[in-house]
Amino acid sequence: MKIAHIGIGAAVFWFLPALACADTNLPTVEDFERPPAITGISMSPEGDMLVGLVADPSKNGEELAAAYWDISSEIDTSAPLLPTNITPSGKRTNFYGARALKQRKSLWGTTQAYQGELRGCGEGKETGLTKKYLTKAYLGTENLTEINELPDGRAEIGASKAMLRCFEIAGRTSMPASLPLDPTDIIVLRESDKNGARYFRHNLQTGKEKFLFRGDANESIQISNRNGEPFSRTKLEFEDGDWQTFRQLRNREGKFELEPELTTKVKNRYTISILGSQSAGVYFIATDKFSDNVAVYLYDTATNAFSEQPVFAHPDFDIVRLERSQRDQDFGRVLGFTYLADVLRTFWLDDEIKSIQTALDGAFPGKNVRLQSYTKDRNRVLFTVENAARPTEHYLLVDKSEIAVIGSERPWLKDKALGETEFFYYTARDGLEIPAFVSYPPGFDKETDTARGAIIHPHGGPWARDFAVFDSAGWISYFTARGFIVLRPQYRGSARFGRKLWLAGDSEWGQKMQDDKDDGAAWLVEKGYVDADKIAIHGYSYGGFAAIAASVRPNSPYQCAIAGAGVSNLAKLENEWGNNRIQRIVQGDTVDGMDPMDNTDKINIPIQLYHGDYDVRVPLFHSTEFYNAIKRERPDSEMIVLKKMGHQSNKWLPEHKADVLENMERFLTTTCGI
Repeated sequence: MKIAHIGIGAAVFWFLPALACADTNLPTVEDFERPPAITGISMSPEGDMLVGLVADPSKNGEELAAAYWDISSEIDTSAPLLPTNITPSGKRTNFYGARALKQRKSLWGTTQAYQGELRGCGEGKETGLTKKYLTKAYLGTENLTEINELPDGRAEIGASKAMLRCFEIAGRTSMPASLPLDPTDIIVLRESDKNGARYFRHNLQTGKEKFLFRGDANESIQISNRNGEPFSRTKLEFEDGDWQTFRQLRNREGKFELEPELTTKVKNRYTISILGSQSAGVYFIATDKFSDNVAVYLYDTATNAFSEQPVFAHPDFDIVRLERSQRDQDFGRVLGFTYLADVLRTFWLDDEIKSIQTALDGAFPGKNVRLQSYTKDRNRVLFTVENAARPTEHYLLVDKSEIAVIGSERPWLKDKALGETEFFYYTARDGLEIPAFVSYPPGFDKETDTARGAIIHPHGGPWARDFAVFDSAGWISYFTARGFIVLRPQYRGSARFGRKLWLAGDSEWGQKMQDDKDDGAAWLVEKGYVDADKIAIHGYSYGGFAAIAASVRPNSPYQCAIAGAGVSNLAKLENEWGNNRIQRIVQGDTVDGMDPMDNTDKINIPIQLYHGDYDVRVPLFHSTEFYNAIKRERPDSEMIVLKKMGHQSNKWLPEHKADVLENMERFLTTTCGI
């Protein structure tokens, strides 16, 4: 396999200005504040175009812009692929995601700041002024000559003004089926919590739409990628004294029928994911009903029974997806399965794709190569390359022989010293095995070195998990470069490391879930990687709760805590979920334990709280009320309000990353003394 121009330095992005840095090996806050040079690359099914986001050259690279690559002709792999058109974000609207479609069309996700009354539409206050970000979907034409908002009103004929207003504020537009066998059509879903869901068949060539059917707020419908028809209906209902999930599937005669073996009580929290059909009335089901990890079984609607053994399983990790052929000649054939290990990995069953994966793995040793998409003839393959110490790089395999460079997300970091990451398990005090990721300072010798300090960094969620991939926020690489070890414990309550670990977190907020983080700190000290008086904890969202909880727990192993957008009041969190009925039903009863707001008198270490004033997922009062309760007892604590910052990363402005990193470093160095 010939590799063309693998060295992807600043020449790839000639329009980005160089930044001066006193220590060229040390990443700066500006390195993470800057928008990525390129990100979110997507290839059309025909392999004739790419779309994605690039740092806008007309704005000195300080904002993201929409980009289009015409690759319909022969590709010159001797030079990097450059966009044929770049469209800046609007005055109020910012691009954050892209997907290439057929017919040279593209789907774009945007955010825009909003202030106003919600009147029950979406996350935020029922009454009064709410500051938040709205998300919108746009459709781009060939070469981005036009980018028009979806919906445009035609699909909502007959809707009331209140319904249209609610969709405007809290609506979501997505594409549940791309219909690879249809040359022009896709399925479009428009939904909001208040309005339910509406499905349309959209012709990309003409722009015309046909209304298909509706779904209600408690119902989830899966659409066949083959023909655009629903094949699965999942509904949440209260019956026989319990909330239950009822699932219907199309049987062998093509009629929907209730599947008793797929009906589950919400409180049992079984994972049941319908991954499509093998044949008429026979389905692939990913579930953990029969094992600790999610495996894939066949389910027959004629017998209402699962296969005795899984058809696809991994001994240690959950399977999350089947990779299936989109070609006419073998549509739906299983090509492989994707599972959640230290990173997202795919076990390929198809010999041709497996050989491509093997060749690319050999071309990029020590890095994770992910095949993102490929044409039906497999002559063009879009793929990414990364590891925890290097930002994502985007490439295009051409004719199964040459590689064209698209670009690195942060090429300015390629010569910076960034720490390596390992995946491992440690044992909690009660014997439970805890998965974890530990990131070392550059050049760290585990036999002889002691780090400057350590940061225990629990993820958000808590029903989420981490991966050994590059952290673009800088919370890992920025601090490992400065001599810290960063430990990310996958504490009990984390999802996708097995059912046992997940369920063990129920009602253990601030208790056993917190013990797991403290035991991770003890592991670092026991290994000799850090001194016991040089440890801090930092987290965001649920991780922010963990940092707040650490500050009021006795015998804390930490010198200080840093909490970003953290929950501080469990009672009020339950009240807020009144706006999200599904979340309250599914997750609400599991949120219990030690409430930090009931224990503010026990504050024993300084804490830095930072929070965005546009955050509606975890409202600002969680931080301000906690700070007001502890500031007299701990005058060395501080509260930082970040203007126009929402909760999710796509609702952050570039300067928010710099503000967070600078304030964290100052607090760790001065107040914490690390």
